Amino acid sequence: MARTYDTISFLTDYGNVDEFVGVVKSVVRDIANHVTVIDITHEVPAFDVRAGSLTLARAISYVPSGVVLAVVDPGVGTNRKCIAIEVGDGEGVLVGPDNGLLAPAVAMAGGAGRAVVLSNSDYQLAAPGTTFAGRDIFAPAAAHLCNGVDLYELGDPIDAELLMPGVIPLPREEGSALVAEVLWVDRFGNCQINVGPGEVAHLGEHIRVTVGELVGAPLTRVATLAANFSELGTGAVGLVTDSYGMLALSMDRRSAALELHIGPSDQVVLEAVIDGTDPRREAISSPVNLRINR
Repeated sequence: MARTYDTISFLTDYGNVDEFVGVVKSVVRDIANHVTVIDITHEVPAFDVRAGSLTLARAISYVPSGVVLAVVDPGVGTNRKCIAIEVGDGEGVLVGPDNGLLAPAVAMAGGAGRAVVLSNSDYQLAAPGTTFAGRDIFAPAAAHLCNGVDLYELGDPIDAELLMPGVIPLPREEGSALVAEVLWVDRFGNCQINVGPGEVAHLGEHIRVTVGELVGAPLTRVATLAANFSELGTGAVGLVTDSYGMLALSMDRRSAALELHIGPSDQVVLEAVIDGTDPRREAISSPVNLRINR
């Protein structure tokens, strides 16, 4: 018998209004009643595979050994695959749809080991329809893995290299500017961007930030690099190194997302403050590349 697990870490876009989360947990409990289910979140925006993959990638280093059950699945019921992937020499298994949701977390966990398509109906629930794979396919697979069922019993082996990759945007240089993107906005309005502190060290302590459109024109502020929110003055915008080691556009006790009119996937242009200009007063009239096409 393969190793057993006692924890399932659970992430979805199901929300907490309908019964979906409770039903999936009930299926797990019925099959593997020794298991603790940890809710990473169920508030991934509906259908947003990209947001779900980034959320899971942020969390994966902190979840305990065991099974990760992740479902953000706008293609449910189609020919997209249902998969399970081992990571960490069997320390964990990620279960979910093959749509890019799992790929960044798999990479963060050191890469894929064995992988299967969940094709063995003996380890699935009989389903009246095809639109609740979380209940009928993914939850039973996760629970049976916890009970010690070997991965290869759940379905046909597949080359992990052939699975759908995730898409994590990278910053790019355009002249003297660094063009970044908002990855995530937390409930406090902090806007994580896809740039680490080392990538802006050459721009200085004060950095010109150009974002979005406001009444047909870009909005420019000068942000100060800061270690925490309290270092920022009242109404000031900062670039704070967040709890995941990335830079976040932030304000002290205010929402940078609301102040700057930006959200996930919006473009952020970072440039050095012009020499000899007071960074508190500087503005710009014609920024580079206002917004990513999408």
